[in-house]
Amino acid sequence: MTRFTKADLEAARDRLVPDVVADGLRVLFCGINPGLMTAATGHHFARPGNRFWPVLHLSGFTPRLLKPAEQGELLSYGLGITNVVGRATARADELSAAEYVEGGQLLSAKVTRLRPRWLAVVGVTAYRAAFGDRTAGVGPQERVIGETRVWVLPNPSGLNAHWTAATMAEEFARLRAAADGEEVTAGLSP
Repeated sequence: MTRFTKADLEAARDRLVPDVVADGLRVLFCGINPGLMTAATGHHFARPGNRFWPVLHLSGFTPRLLKPAEQGELLSYGLGITNVVGRATARADELSAAEYVEGGQLLSAKVTRLRPRWLAVVGVTAYRAAFGDRTAGVGPQERVIGETRVWVLPNPSGLNAHWTAATMAEEFARLRAAADGEEVTAGLSP
């Protein structure tokens, strides 16, 4: 992986990172917003400490561990990636409440257009802010967008110490089972 200087990363601030999407996906994963490493590389969940790619593999969504640069391969598994807010920041707390709300509206329009079977928002705080649902927790939600069901997953950031890679993989696997039409077992706690 290319080493980026602090100046390289700062230059990536506010950049947009293209979605990895197609019509009719099994699951459209939705991050909070791109981090600076993601914006610098153009690859989602690119920060080395982010557990998204390992958890995706451990949960059975992918047959092998993909690198962020291989994100396009997700489409062959019926998976995609987007974000609630498009602009890159160093930290999610740099986003305003208005950006989350607008992001939720844009995301709803995108989901309506693309019609994935499931929308999986990675980060309960982002989901709550984007959709005004202060009581939402990890797991399947009552909300539907068109015919798309919604699932909230734990944030795979390395800063999320409440969840281990193993417990995150269990929750991702519950979503995978639901996306594959299997019966889903009771929820897990971190």
